[in-house]
Amino acid sequence: MNFKFSNLLGAPYRGGNLLISGNELLTPVGNRVSQINLTESTSSTLPFENAKNVRTICVSPDGRLLLTIDEDGRALVINRRRRALLHHFTFKGTVRAASFSPDGNYVAAAVGRLVQVWRRPGFEKNYGYKPPTLAGHKDTPIAVHFTSRRLQESAGLLSKEAPALYTLSRDGALHAWTYYKKEIEEDEDEGKDDKEDANEEKSFRDEASKAARQSQSLTFSGGNWKLTDKYYFNQRGAKLSAAAFQGNLGILAVGFSNGLFELLQLPDNTTIHTLSVGREKITSLTFSPSGDWVALGSAALGQLLVWEWRSESYVLKQQGHYYDVSAVSFSPDGSYLVTGADDAKVKVWTLMNGFCFVTFADHTAPVTAVAFAPSGHAVLSASLDGTVRAYDLVRYRNFRTMTTPTPVQFSSLSIDPGGEIVVAGSSDSFQIFVWSLKTGRLLDVLAAHEGPVIALSFAPNASLLASGSWDKTVRTWDVFSGKGGVEELRHSHDVLALAWRPDGRQLASSTLDGQIYLWDPIEAELQATIHGRRDIAGGRLRSDRRTAENTSSGRAFTSLAYSADGAYLLAGGSSKYVCMYDVNERVMLRRFQITYNKSLDGVLDQLNSKNMTDAGPLDQINDENSDLEEEANVLMDQNGAKSKNTGVLPGIAGNSAPKARTRGVALSPTGRSWAAATTEGVLLYSLDEGMVFDPTDLAEDVTPAAVLRALGSGAYLRALLVALRLRDPELIRHVLFATPPESVELVVATLPAVMAPGLLGTLAEALPTTPHVEHVLSWVKSLCSRHGMAMQNRAGEAAPALRALHKALAGLQEDLGSTVEANLYSLQYLCTVAGATEQGGEEIVKKDGAGKKGVVLVKAEEEEEEEEEAVAEVVVAPKEGSKKQAASGNKRKQIK
Repeated sequence: MNFKFSNLLGAPYRGGNLLISGNELLTPVGNRVSQINLTESTSSTLPFENAKNVRTICVSPDGRLLLTIDEDGRALVINRRRRALLHHFTFKGTVRAASFSPDGNYVAAAVGRLVQVWRRPGFEKNYGYKPPTLAGHKDTPIAVHFTSRRLQESAGLLSKEAPALYTLSRDGALHAWTYYKKEIEEDEDEGKDDKEDANEEKSFRDEASKAARQSQSLTFSGGNWKLTDKYYFNQRGAKLSAAAFQGNLGILAVGFSNGLFELLQLPDNTTIHTLSVGREKITSLTFSPSGDWVALGSAALGQLLVWEWRSESYVLKQQGHYYDVSAVSFSPDGSYLVTGADDAKVKVWTLMNGFCFVTFADHTAPVTAVAFAPSGHAVLSASLDGTVRAYDLVRYRNFRTMTTPTPVQFSSLSIDPGGEIVVAGSSDSFQIFVWSLKTGRLLDVLAAHEGPVIALSFAPNASLLASGSWDKTVRTWDVFSGKGGVEELRHSHDVLALAWRPDGRQLASSTLDGQIYLWDPIEAELQATIHGRRDIAGGRLRSDRRTAENTSSGRAFTSLAYSADGAYLLAGGSSKYVCMYDVNERVMLRRFQITYNKSLDGVLDQLNSKNMTDAGPLDQINDENSDLEEEANVLMDQNGAKSKNTGVLPGIAGNSAPKARTRGVALSPTGRSWAAATTEGVLLYSLDEGMVFDPTDLAEDVTPAAVLRALGSGAYLRALLVALRLRDPELIRHVLFATPPESVELVVATLPAVMAPGLLGTLAEALPTTPHVEHVLSWVKSLCSRHGMAMQNRAGEAAPALRALHKALAGLQEDLGSTVEANLYSLQYLCTVAGATEQGGEEIVKKDGAGKKGVVLVKAEEEEEEEEEAVAEVVVAPKEGSKKQAASGNKRKQIK
């Protein structure tokens, strides 16, 4: 039951600035921040939420601190490596741009038309610091960048002032700011001569000229800021929309509303390139640390691009679902996820890395249902365009398209457990169509419902098909025998969702009044009812005239899913909650809130009464002071649909927000995770820690001496973690063999799961050459028993180590197998002798199988102090008349 948020999939880019830190691209996704690794092709989302949509993010030069700022200026300070929230505060205004200084001690933020410089949190206390404010722009600043030492040196060669800060506003004005330290007070001693005064003035000028070049040791307090240079960017018919600065190369990239962007060399402001990537507005720009890549974001397209500007080629092109995700389903093995959305696209995701590896765009209308084939090699989707399509996940193509004689709109889909029959329900003709997946031929049409067929589901181990409709009935059908309807289960309200228990002995249905009914499908009897109307109620819409406690109309479960063992039932619907119920006790075990984003409608339980007027809520009136172009930007209605309000006056266009809701839920076949198709994307919750903090990533005392000290003090876990951080194979082996056998289980139990594949690979390398086979196998056994599930979920990372381990074990078995089989009886005899050696050494004479006598000399030896070892020397008497047998008979074997 301890499910935790693990990732967010399918969320489109809606705005905010982009950042590249190391090999990771940071992008705002709603009120969260996602991380895309450009080299390993993985995507993850930080488990922290701002109060509203994130507009501005900035990261420290060392990549540890992340500052996220939402639309209202509320900020979160996050430690990225530890995934810990350190602090939250507010700028008391809208922040459109922010940037860390090169040394990471200061943060410059564009608040309104002003620029503030803040000190970052640290271990030293600072009193009386007041953030300086820079004023000079006539429009809103959209970019703030500190300069680098290299750029300051180049400015000195050109006999120019060395700027410490660049700011760029929406009207295309680029301002260069120079910082001067506090002037030295003149000595009041009147006895100084003119020569001494001249020396003081010269020293002051030298100090002022070097101030900006010493940015690594600057303390931006007590000094003076001066506007030294101004530049202007002009683009006919377009406005400046984004900017990025590369400090090492001194290159500035500016983007415009017509899709063009320019690369300029600073500080002389010469144009390098003028390029275009499309016709839509460029919302954000950022450089990679090396300056070779440029990341671009377009909110109008919901797309992210990473572009290599020298070769003019794409490095990454990622796009989520532009509209709401309407359906979600897991693959049979739980490693993939398929989603369908209102943008008429079907996407397949890899859960291990969070990446979409294929997108099918064959539908021409919103997708209403998706499903995996039982084999896991095909995906099916139903759409309002009147087609059911089957996609091959091996060749990535649409290999089957199923249609009807007359055009209809499909609202539900299901496939039988054998993978041969596909059924789809229509929302206009109220019929159920049956096709053969192999041939694509229409086999039958089931007509009995009097309303839209909103849900279809095959029984897991039977030939029954259950269908739910808005006509307040659930019907079961025997599709394979052709007998038509079997039973009719009547409800008091419209049926919205269906789900079979994995054993096929129970059928769950949800209705419009918020109730969940549990049926016996064989006897057609009602077993129990779950009253979930109050459980799902919560959140007040801006248009509601009643409080959240009294408003329960329309709150119902629209999607159901059983757990793998059938003990729990997951339900989601038109609310900000997803509920989990105990089926036997019929009680709610836990309620998950899918989002805390106040930018969505229906998240708050209490609204501000001052925003309520006779004309309606002020939140629904667009009274922002924007130009016509900003008014024409894409807005979202309550259903998540896109609309363009062009040619309207400011204050007249509606300002409706998307409604927080869940359109589909799915539980993984493994039972370790579940997914919810929500307004913000597909939320993944898991019992396992997906991306956990790596405690081996230490910054201090990571030396071989530290490993030896930890071993000497008995801190075996710390010694192993530091050795893994150093990645020294010999040092890791030393720690493994120095750990006592009785401590192996404890060390493995406290070892982070993310380190298990790497340690398993080291053990696989050591196994073929080490004489301590039993000790190594004890490590392997403990790792597999403790972290086997984690390695199974991260099969891609653990596969190389598991293959190497399998190869090493196979070689070891082959080497020992022949030796053990040839000496099986000798080993049994020696084991018997071992019992006699405990009572003292003695001489044993025994006849062999041929009746000859063999002399066995057994002697016990005691070694020093703590260790005792019994050595048995076996001498087999040779047979007469054979020198070869006599030579081979003089074999000696020591057994410890």
